[in-house]
Amino acid sequence: MSDAYPHVLDPVAARYASWLSLPGAATADVSDEDPADVLLMPMVLRLERGEPPRRSAMLAAAAASAVAVCLDERSAPGGEWHADVGGWTAGRIRKVARRARGSHWAAAQQLPGRTVEIGGAQVRSFVPLRVSETPKELSRLQISGSEVEPDEPGPVPTGVPRLWLNPHVPMSAGKTAAQVGHATMIAAALLHAEGRTDELTAWTERGYPCAVRIPEPDAWRELLPGADPGRSWQERGIAAVRDAGFTEVDPGTVTVLAEWALG
Repeated sequence: MSDAYPHVLDPVAARYASWLSLPGAATADVSDEDPADVLLMPMVLRLERGEPPRRSAMLAAAAASAVAVCLDERSAPGGEWHADVGGWTAGRIRKVARRARGSHWAAAQQLPGRTVEIGGAQVRSFVPLRVSETPKELSRLQISGSEVEPDEPGPVPTGVPRLWLNPHVPMSAGKTAAQVGHATMIAAALLHAEGRTDELTAWTERGYPCAVRIPEPDAWRELLPGADPGRSWQERGIAAVRDAGFTEVDPGTVTVLAEWALG
């Protein structure tokens, strides 16, 4: 992986510290925004009837597939996805998760994106697009009904990034899938900004494995970056996802903490 490879993530790293330093109630002003013109990354969770995946595995697959699109060589400068992915990361990072099974899942595989399978769970993230340009293969899929019962995933594996979910904020499976996708993107962006491309390359070659867990409340408080998110990343390898508050949670809520722990 060249130093410029994940170029589309540079704006994410540039905005990270300033976004976390905003007041808790801050949110983006979208009063003049045309909903049909919104750029977002669609995600599709494979939920076959009678064969639901483990929730922790499905979320890990969602986290991996989102960053896989961003770090794909087609998203690099000169690649066929670069304009679409780069235009999205330069603005507001939004995702929407839908569910599919059977022939609808198969049809979605034909659209540009990356599918990741972890622990039997499959999620595909797509090249970002405008809401008004959503193809029927995606627009016909339901957003609601993607709930999967929590599971007991066991000990956190060594050598993979850990994605800690806020234990005080319940979120739907679809919302959580989007949030963990934000988390892996932020971690990758910060690594690239620091020139740590060897670590990114190693993670890429392994298929972006990660572990999604819910910490105990005391552990969550200890993990939180506090008033200096840049220092928290540099000294502890912890980055936070702070939600804009468009759906489900209040503006400014920290939904996920990404702990980069490959060593």
